[in-house]
Amino acid sequence: YLDQHRFENLTSDFTTVEFGAARHFIAGERLEFDMAVHPTFAKNFDLLATNLINNEKQGYTNVVISNQPKQIERLYSIFEDQGKEVAITPVVMELSEGFIDKSLKLVCYTDHQIFERYHRFRLKEGYARNKEALTMRELSQLQPGDFVVHIDHGIGEFSGLQKIDVNGKDQEVIRLKYKDGDMLFVSVHSLHRISKYSGKDGTAPSISKIGSKAWQNLKKKTKSRVKEIAYDLLKLYAKRKTTKGFAYAPDTYLQHELEASFIYEDTPDQETATEDIKKDLESDYPMDRLVCGDVGFGKTELAVRAAFKVVSDSRQVAMLVPTTILSLQHYKSFKERLKDFPCKVDYINRFKSAKQKTETLKKLASGEIDILIGTHAIVGKNVKFKNLGLLIIDEEQKFGVGVKDKLKTLRENVDALTLTATPIPRTLQFSLMGARDLSILRTAPPNRYPIQTEIAPFNEITIRDAVSYEVSRGGQVFFVHNRIANIKEVAGMIQRLVPNVRVGIGHGQMDGAKLEEVMSDFIEGSYDVLVATTIIESGIDIPNANTIIINEAHNYGLSDLHQLRGRVGRSNKKAFCYLMAPPLHVLPADARKRLQALEQFSDLGSGLNIAMRDLDIRGAGNLLGGEQSGFMADIGFETYHKILDEAVQELKQEQFADMLREEEQESMDFVKETVFESDLEILIPDSYVSNISERIVLYRQMDELSDEHQLSNLQTELEDRFGSLPVQVEDLLDTIRMRWVAQDIGFEKLILKRGKLIGSFVSNAESAYYQSPKFTRVLDFIKLHPTRGKMYEKDGGLRMSFANVDTVHTAIEILNTMASIKLKEPA
Repeated sequence: YLDQHRFENLTSDFTTVEFGAARHFIAGERLEFDMAVHPTFAKNFDLLATNLINNEKQGYTNVVISNQPKQIERLYSIFEDQGKEVAITPVVMELSEGFIDKSLKLVCYTDHQIFERYHRFRLKEGYARNKEALTMRELSQLQPGDFVVHIDHGIGEFSGLQKIDVNGKDQEVIRLKYKDGDMLFVSVHSLHRISKYSGKDGTAPSISKIGSKAWQNLKKKTKSRVKEIAYDLLKLYAKRKTTKGFAYAPDTYLQHELEASFIYEDTPDQETATEDIKKDLESDYPMDRLVCGDVGFGKTELAVRAAFKVVSDSRQVAMLVPTTILSLQHYKSFKERLKDFPCKVDYINRFKSAKQKTETLKKLASGEIDILIGTHAIVGKNVKFKNLGLLIIDEEQKFGVGVKDKLKTLRENVDALTLTATPIPRTLQFSLMGARDLSILRTAPPNRYPIQTEIAPFNEITIRDAVSYEVSRGGQVFFVHNRIANIKEVAGMIQRLVPNVRVGIGHGQMDGAKLEEVMSDFIEGSYDVLVATTIIESGIDIPNANTIIINEAHNYGLSDLHQLRGRVGRSNKKAFCYLMAPPLHVLPADARKRLQALEQFSDLGSGLNIAMRDLDIRGAGNLLGGEQSGFMADIGFETYHKILDEAVQELKQEQFADMLREEEQESMDFVKETVFESDLEILIPDSYVSNISERIVLYRQMDELSDEHQLSNLQTELEDRFGSLPVQVEDLLDTIRMRWVAQDIGFEKLILKRGKLIGSFVSNAESAYYQSPKFTRVLDFIKLHPTRGKMYEKDGGLRMSFANVDTVHTAIEILNTMASIKLKEPA
């Protein structure tokens, strides 16, 4: 609560300061505080309201302390729903527990005591890296000699930064080397047009020839093929957008109470995702949202909240999970979270007898069951819901094509929420195409540590030491061995190595009741070590298990290893993952790279890095299903996505314009990016940032900014690290703002040279842009300011020029005026 200087000032008058309960010195004076502990309410808000009202009558001030303003809002909502008028003074700060101060007539409550949540004191963070960047910067840092792809010119080789003279002014450009020694200079304002080449690892791509038509033909061929594949996906998306869905009512008192009773603090990303899911559910078209978050980042809690919101409106929820064990785990989690609420949860899997299944299905059809959790059996013919409202799918990539086809038929007018930990591209396909909404959970829960990951050859001493250490600190161990034939021998070996531990065995061929019993015993702490196959891979949440040993780790896929590792490190203890494999030099290249990638990316939230590395190792493969042929290796992953984006935008504007909603057309981006050229000195001077690779990273970072908030953060970071901004850097940041406005107006290219600003409009004359409100604003600007700008045609395209524009600042003023013109309402 005090900083160092204030503490020193307060204690400077004393010769001795004593801390703690033990007394070494005799106190000369005793200070009495007339204080007491406030009563507990066990989440009984009627009792709490009565207590607050009584305090007020006795002249006490009620103070509620929370470090999350959201919790105070929830409290107000609960009292409002109860119809109770309660006066509370909210204070946003951190406090371990509340108290009653009788002399000051003050009663302090803390949100975590009211809602019975864990209190976690947050340590002050030091210099934090920009969490928004999702380590994409590290992934795409360029080194001389790296292969890069320019969207217009093809694959070249990166060969550093260079200063060139443009009309007497210095400009910094990226130098790319192409076939036959040709050089291409790319302006720092066009870095978004180049990307690092990601194809099949270790395979050098063929370098393009500048001016040759081969690259354009390859792009055209890719785009037309992608359009064919994307058409079906977009058709489903457009149909969903035009299908009338069920609009759920706004949050009730019970919903607020459920969210407030979550025993951990929400991370900022969880809050955002919760709001997005609610918005989707309250809108009148079916939701299709993908929540992407690393293992243990709180996806299940989001599913619980969404499910309860649906149940509150008298509709049913189906949750589809990949494994029997996970269905049981989720059933227990949901049941525990919803035990105080009017909501019936059940499950269906092979652990249930035929009679129990029949009974469950009967209750489901009559509407007695609100939430049903199960494996692929849930999409079977005999499963009939009375009123299905929401389908939650956990780890969709684990399901076969047959299940996915059945899901498509269910999904047309049912809300769908998909959860995934490793965003392997195939899972992300809809989201990348804008055919599905996406929420990413990037922030780790408080007090989590990265999992220490080690590659080691199979060694009895390592196993003995790892198990002994974990058990000695009161923890439990997973030992993953994926061969049922000799799993008992492995369990016997562990028992021999560490005689005092209790070892359990679990695998998919065991009798359902027996497996359930083993898992329950392990969760309850009856076993210290669980020797199991990969049935534990998805979603088993045992905070006390903090060491995992994976035998023959070289035989697993990268996302499987990442998922398995995610079974530990789910509490505030340091966790360990041992990958047992033969020495790296004897392994095939792909297996070696998989293990090294897992060792390298052990930070929290590294699912995306793992996905990108998987892409490098395997090649990007089959992003859009069986039809996609080997274009990805020819043009690189990022470029493939740019082409994919363009194809989707074109399809939306050309063939699906009538099916998409009017407001979507209003906000549609007709220009994906605005190219900018200038003869002004707009760069980061050497005298400001001397390191070349750091300048490249900063240019790239600037080029990827998407809003004013990110830009302000970057500006603050630059001032913190390098000092006040030179004029050139201020202009550089202003050009980013200018490109955003120009893109919104509909300029594909802007040229600011010799005191003149020229903008080129959307090149496709058939584009829906020319009938859109955005172009109407441009025409209105010309009517209102006839002398300011001139519109003309050149080389088959429409352009607009403005004279006497000598600075970036003047250019921004003109564009802002054009973008902010209010359209007249139609008569």
